[in-house]
Amino acid sequence: MTKEFDVIVIGGGPGGYIAAIRAAQLGLSAACIDEWKNDKGGPALGGTCTNVGCIPSKALLQSSEHFDQAQHHFAEHGIEVKGLKIDVTQMTARKDNVVKQNNDGILYLFKKNKVSFFHGRGSFVKALEGKYEIAVTGAQSETLIGRQIIIATGSNARALPGTPFDEETILSNDGALKIKGVPAKLGLIGAGVIGLEMGSVWRRLGSEVTILEGLPTFLGAADEQIAKEAHKIFVKQGLKIELGVKVGEIVKSKKGVSVSYTTASGQAQTGEFDKLIVSIGRVPNTVGLNTEAVGLQLDERGAIVVDQSCKTHLPNVWAIGDVVRGPMLAHKAEEEGVAVAERIAGQHGHVNFNTIPWVIYTSPEIAWVGQTEQQLKASGRAYKAGTFPFLANGRARAMGDTTGMVKFLADAATDEILGVHIIGPVASELIAESVVAMEFKASAEDIARICHAHPSLSEATKEAALAVDKRTLNF
Repeated sequence: MTKEFDVIVIGGGPGGYIAAIRAAQLGLSAACIDEWKNDKGGPALGGTCTNVGCIPSKALLQSSEHFDQAQHHFAEHGIEVKGLKIDVTQMTARKDNVVKQNNDGILYLFKKNKVSFFHGRGSFVKALEGKYEIAVTGAQSETLIGRQIIIATGSNARALPGTPFDEETILSNDGALKIKGVPAKLGLIGAGVIGLEMGSVWRRLGSEVTILEGLPTFLGAADEQIAKEAHKIFVKQGLKIELGVKVGEIVKSKKGVSVSYTTASGQAQTGEFDKLIVSIGRVPNTVGLNTEAVGLQLDERGAIVVDQSCKTHLPNVWAIGDVVRGPMLAHKAEEEGVAVAERIAGQHGHVNFNTIPWVIYTSPEIAWVGQTEQQLKASGRAYKAGTFPFLANGRARAMGDTTGMVKFLADAATDEILGVHIIGPVASELIAESVVAMEFKASAEDIARICHAHPSLSEATKEAALAVDKRTLNF
């Protein structure tokens, strides 16, 4: 028997499952199709983010941070540790349990919100009059009819040409999260978010880590001042970072993998590694979607073409998250999912791309929202800048983590906040205040006038806002 729904969501990652839940909350009959499987063949909702991305990587980062603290910083607090060692098997088991808790949590949310879940791969069969026929194949085989279709199929790791992932020696983000022991020498190609986070995990646990980046600049998407500070810190921690390299031949052997590359100065080098993580970006995932059946339009990158409202050129077909334009961020996908569900229900969903925060969960963390100083210079917009170091923050001193700073950028005439950039402890949490401020078109003066708890790391945000007007109180 064919089942019919107001909304069918293809993909159960952050964008997809949130879209299905919001649609159900708005009184629409909603279904979500997702094929991800756990080790036992059961459903593993949450997409790349929950299964091989955001969640497991943060679990490993937390474990490795504890190990690093015990090894290098506990003594400062009078805590003596003898016989310290890392049990990678237990660390990985904890990570897997964190993932499972999130998988199960989404299944619970579907039941709570009366979202119908189908475990398998969703694909277009044909367009009907005002509807679409969708096939579910895999763990379940079903034929569904949907009045509105939301595509949320995410993205896949990009492999180097001619060098496919084997997830044993040459690893994507998936394999990087399943390394069974601490590699003596770890190579990474790509100094982006995944490269820096995974490099940090294994560096803390004892690996000699080399990162090869093709671009001549480090963290080009971040504010240049923050990126330079980050580069200095990471190198001091022990990460070897080569910029402007050209990667050549990659050869696997019984011992590991060798990477031939040319440095920015033109020198030929060969890196010998036990494991190699390739993190050179991600590509939109439309594999198996059968877009040809309905003539769905893709761009030159393979992304689904949508307008500002996430509408495709087909009536009643939408697409969100990594499979469309814009930053490949889980929280961006979530916001688009909510907005599309609300538009389908006749409301006015909205996503402000100018206030989407970015975070890199290294130590120190890096977070920002809005424009960078180089972007403002390029656009010719007159601005003021203010910075405040965590070195002068009382809470940071008490924590023993005074690395980094907060940086504010504000319009020279109106004082409107144009961008906030943080490198330092829990930057991922501190950035939220600035996101709210920018969403409400606040000025730097507004933040400077708000009372912040003392002692707290958030005081550095207040002081950076004061610095825009050159009147910091504690530096």
